[in-house]
Amino acid sequence: MGTTHLETVPEPKYWHLKNVIGEALDSDFAVGEILPNERELAARFGVARATLRQALEQLELEGRLQRRRGVGTTVAPPRLGVDVSTNQHTGPGAAQDAWQAFDCDKVVPPAAVSRALGTAAGEETYALRRLRGTHGQPLAAELLYVPAASVPELTAIDAPSGAARARCVLRELQRLDLDGQDRAVELGSARADDARELDRLPGSPVLVVTTRYLCQGRTVAVSVATYRADTCKLTFGDSGDVRISHHGEERRAS
Repeated sequence: MGTTHLETVPEPKYWHLKNVIGEALDSDFAVGEILPNERELAARFGVARATLRQALEQLELEGRLQRRRGVGTTVAPPRLGVDVSTNQHTGPGAAQDAWQAFDCDKVVPPAAVSRALGTAAGEETYALRRLRGTHGQPLAAELLYVPAASVPELTAIDAPSGAARARCVLRELQRLDLDGQDRAVELGSARADDARELDRLPGSPVLVVTTRYLCQGRTVAVSVATYRADTCKLTFGDSGDVRISHHGEERRAS
């Protein structure tokens, strides 16, 4: 990896440095190779470590680098396309569902989720934790919020706790005749629990997909799925319109 003089570059230093490091990743490094530490890189390019971190964070956001626990910063493989399209009338737990449920608790959901579900402030809902992966690698973690009104036949005897309760909630959801679903995508940062399940560092860039499941004009469940931004690119196939959120604004994409 060579050096460059950054003082006369009109664009932000971190952005130019990002491009320089990106070119070096293509020519000098192999997938999975560990980069030199921050102190060495900062000295090599004559920049402050804060500038270097900005450049590395941008490369991570673009899927070029990965920060791995106990390893350091490595060159990332190409992003894996993950299909998030589903049949508009198929809900969680269907035969083709790619998610695996492993836990279920009753919790008070975030205020935004409560508003989407139409539940009262402070009212508990079922919260299913589910994972999606490929070849043993975690790709996404999900919290699926289901109010008790959506699964009225569910009883404590049917679903005592954990994975057994999750399976029972999904079974009851499958009894509903869904009208459809809508989905919004935004860039976010990994929370501590999602980071742990996805083998990422807290604060790592993630793609957050929020899905509302609709039945007879009301929201019967809300999914908040967190995808690894370093390894995933989301594909939507023919699933219909998707709302893409960016800096508080939304636009539609087919």
